[in-house]
Amino acid sequence: MATRINYNYEASVTYTSLKQTERLMNKSLLRLSTGLRILSASDDASGLFIADQLALVSAGLEQGNRNIQFAISALQIAEGGVAQIYDKLKTMYQKAVRAANDVNDANARQALQRDIENLRDAILKIAQDTEYNGIRLLNGGFANIKIHYGARASQVMSVRISPLLPEQLGGYVATQTSSTVSDQTQTLTALLGANTAYTVDNGDNLSFTFTDGTQITLSAPEYLGYMLEGTNTYIVDASAIAEAVNNNIDLQAKNIRARAENISEAGSAFEGNVVVGEGDQVTFKIYAGGELVFNKTYTSQMTLDEFIADINDQAQGKLIASKDASGTKLILQTPNGETIAVEVNVVNANGTANDSSVDLSAILAGVAQGTTVAEDATGSAVKVGELSLMGTDPFTVVSTDLVYFTNATSTTFVSLMDIDVTTNRGAEIAQMVIQSAVSQVDTIRSQIGSLILDLQAIYDAQAVAKDNTDNAESVIRNVDFAKEMTEFTKYQIRMQSGIAMLAQANTLPQLVLQLLR
Repeated sequence: MATRINYNYEASVTYTSLKQTERLMNKSLLRLSTGLRILSASDDASGLFIADQLALVSAGLEQGNRNIQFAISALQIAEGGVAQIYDKLKTMYQKAVRAANDVNDANARQALQRDIENLRDAILKIAQDTEYNGIRLLNGGFANIKIHYGARASQVMSVRISPLLPEQLGGYVATQTSSTVSDQTQTLTALLGANTAYTVDNGDNLSFTFTDGTQITLSAPEYLGYMLEGTNTYIVDASAIAEAVNNNIDLQAKNIRARAENISEAGSAFEGNVVVGEGDQVTFKIYAGGELVFNKTYTSQMTLDEFIADINDQAQGKLIASKDASGTKLILQTPNGETIAVEVNVVNANGTANDSSVDLSAILAGVAQGTTVAEDATGSAVKVGELSLMGTDPFTVVSTDLVYFTNATSTTFVSLMDIDVTTNRGAEIAQMVIQSAVSQVDTIRSQIGSLILDLQAIYDAQAVAKDNTDNAESVIRNVDFAKEMTEFTKYQIRMQSGIAMLAQANTLPQLVLQLLR
């Protein structure tokens, strides 16, 4: 019972409790009105620190994803430009294939050359003008570009698009021109035995060395030549090498391609250099890729036209004979660049001395004029075709004891600017150059596609990470309304009861009046 009127302990304690309840209720009211659990650092100091760090990461993830979207937009523009360049290269390739057809005259090939040059100019403009926000994408300027994708420092991806300018599209080429060996007194077997570079033995090989240190070797006779019919001798053959290169899986992986060609335009006129006396026997054997495709004995003089007709009739396309523009010289050509071998036997059967002879220079290109097979003698000549090797990257090629690449040969770069389809050979080489350029373009396009996929994957992962980070921050920073409403109701009831009890406590000192009566 209170017996003092100067100090009402019960009322003072009740008031203090009422102020605490009021403060808690007001804080709960603010939480409910703002949705925030942490209104100041005093509410939850460590929680505020963690929540602010999470908010910082969330903001970084959001901006990182915007950066990714900008980068993807730039890469999509770049890919569109690369696709346009591919379309131009495809058209160029079609025109090069068309130009390789010898039914085109000089004017037609000049027109095709102009078309190719116009397409090349279009590629140049696309490569120079494709841009994003003023940044050139395909001319080599988009190199070592840093895409900052993450919320933390050093979370970057380095992006580079190789230049697609015409002078930088093409391939690396190594070419060994055709060569001829001959002797007016030796059979073909003896000639090959004396010139072993034109034959293939066990241990002979052709080796490719690449800048990354990789070495790939083709060996064994059947990969580098064909067996000469009727013998056990493998003769070096450009078409066999080209076939082996183009079918080799390891070389395919290195984008190496090969091309063989063998065209022989005789150095001397046929008439006067191929003489068959009446009754004598002059036998011609001509091999294409080791196969005997022409074998005929003449006992009287024939014309160049008759000789050509006989060859084409027997060879059935395995060897093609024609004559030059002057109509005086023999042209022999194999369809795939096979080696051409000729053996000529001259027999004096009519008793007249020196009325039959064959100058091998009138039969095969590269033979020195005056290499004449006399009566009762056998002479021969071998002409291997031109071999061209091409790749998208530099390489070195060398052979062991073969007529091709006897010294280590490094490739030289041939670009779209070097294309000339005004000749059959130029058109054939152009196809290889364009094919290599297409390989480069496809590689760059696939790299761009891979970058877009990588960035999209990072974007998706960071979007999930941001959602989880925001949720983690929300758990710490934001109020649970169900829980907080329960707290607010509790404080509200306590406030009401406190006020009622304060009123009661304030009446206690009135009991002293009962003592004063």
